Amino acid sequence: MLNEQETLHFLRLAKEGDNGAKETLLEHNASLLKSILKRYLGKGVEYDDLFQLACMGFLKAISGFDESFGVRFSTYAVPMIAGEIKRFLRDDGSVKVSRALKKSAREINRYIEQYSAEHGSQPSVKEIAAAFSMDEGDVVFTLGSSKMPVSIYEQSDYKDEKSATLGEKLPAKDNQDEMIERMLLKSAIEKLPEREKKIVFLRYFRDMTQSEVARRIGVSQVQISRIESKIMRDFKKELDG
Repeated sequence: MLNEQETLHFLRLAKEGDNGAKETLLEHNASLLKSILKRYLGKGVEYDDLFQLACMGFLKAISGFDESFGVRFSTYAVPMIAGEIKRFLRDDGSVKVSRALKKSAREINRYIEQYSAEHGSQPSVKEIAAAFSMDEGDVVFTLGSSKMPVSIYEQSDYKDEKSATLGEKLPAKDNQDEMIERMLLKSAIEKLPEREKKIVFLRYFRDMTQSEVARRIGVSQVQISRIESKIMRDFKKELDG
């Protein structure tokens, strides 16, 4: 993955409309997307579809990120990506969306092949966008969404590397899943009312007992126990999607 300064550099370019910068950010954050979507495997949606949804959430994160937030881009992007996947799973719309993207990608690829055969070179993104009455950014995303999921499982073209897929080669830190958990948990905590947020802080970051928290908050230990149980149930729902 890119370091923080490199990420900010490409984010600034991407927000100015540089599609190459968007592609660079997507490429170098592939392991992050993979770690997030792993949480949603086995829920009736194919890996390719989940990857496309993760890409959509990632691009929304690029668009919505503001350096004045004072947080790392990955901290902002993780809940956005997870939220995009969860919304489509909840609304059962992921398959429809992915099929539409795949159809558009196939049509664009056919156009590129025909254009290349006639002109001896590939069309520019601008020419493709004009041919399909699409925004240039949508062209880049459509083509990227059709290629990137496939490349995760696609074997190398080199004969001596046939046993390894790109997915197996993608670098990922051992604590990647733990990092994702922390980011999603942080996002969930920030949504809590102030009193519940304080209870979580005292119980799990100050290691105070329920009785000690009850005295600090000014309620009974039984109330703290009930509130804590509700918070944990809500956290589990948030993290599990």
